[in-house]
Amino acid sequence: MHWIAVFLIGLVIGLLARALTPGHGPRGIILTALLGIAGSIVGTWAGQTLGWYAPGQPAGFIASVVGAMLLLLLHRILTRQS
Repeated sequence: MHWIAVFLIGLVIGLLARALTPGHGPRGIILTALLGIAGSIVGTWAGQTLGWYAPGQPAGFIASVVGAMLLLLLHRILTRQS
């Protein structure tokens, strides 16, 4: 049950990141969820390491979305075709 919750939360974070980031990004539910999960890991790690918030605070959700947005932008830069 835990992995289903992780996937669903990652999907929500990935969808928010895709909606807030301009341009075209990767499509598909699985890739969006993986982007959200990875963004959550990056955002949580960065926020807690820098002391911006403690575990369990609502700022963690915002940091997760920002982390997913950064990963989405990185994905777009790396996969850009000239």
